[in-house]
Amino acid sequence: MGDSCCKGVTLHFIKLVKEAIPGIHVLSLQIGNSIKEDIKNGYFMNVNDQVELVCNILSKDRKLKNGYNALGFSQGGQFIRAVAQRCPSPPMINLITFGSQHQGVYGLPHCPGESSQICDWIRKLLNFGAYRNSIQKHLVQAEYWHDSMNEELYRSKSVFLADINQERGINESYKENLLKLKKFVMIKFLKDSMVDPIDSEWFGFYKAGQAKDTYTLQESALYQEDRLGLKTMDKLNKLEFLSVDGDHLQFSQEWFNTHIVPYLN
Repeated sequence: MGDSCCKGVTLHFIKLVKEAIPGIHVLSLQIGNSIKEDIKNGYFMNVNDQVELVCNILSKDRKLKNGYNALGFSQGGQFIRAVAQRCPSPPMINLITFGSQHQGVYGLPHCPGESSQICDWIRKLLNFGAYRNSIQKHLVQAEYWHDSMNEELYRSKSVFLADINQERGINESYKENLLKLKKFVMIKFLKDSMVDPIDSEWFGFYKAGQAKDTYTLQESALYQEDRLGLKTMDKLNKLEFLSVDGDHLQFSQEWFNTHIVPYLN
């Protein structure tokens, strides 16, 4: 949100990977025909359409035909997880998400500086009616807005998150495809000022009917009923929960090389 495939923070992450593993093929996904359009689509392009577009891009990259490792940053993490669940070819080997909102958000406490006016407008739209059909179709952040005060409304109206989290029914292919991963790594930022609640970065969320106390992944129905295969993955040691004592997406090159690079080799 507020960034693009090929500048700023993302460019820094690409540099980290290339410096750690010389000669590696890195595909940074641009959603649109320009950087400006990519940034705009991070706010206003239906996420399901974005996922479909990414699946097409990946299928045409011959260098990925034998498999690839996926890194998803912030909201890009739950989007690339949807790619793993919906598009098994080419095969995703490891999925690594950084500060991603796997159970959604119920708040937009902080946004990137240059996008502050857009974020103020988004807050107003979410408060006006996050689950109105027109807003769900066209406002990205509404598509992973998870209202813990009204879980039934969320499950029935969310066009993206409720689907990939198997809230309305079980799509067996989602579960089967996610289980194909070698590792699913989730990084939580313990001082995150952008994600509310922070526990969403490890698949936790607010308990129903309030917005104070949270539950863990292991306490959730999603896990206990194994709707997405996460319980099975946990038993197979395919889930990794890492944390960084910092704000959103703030980590050192040393930390990255020690904790992330081994999954990329």
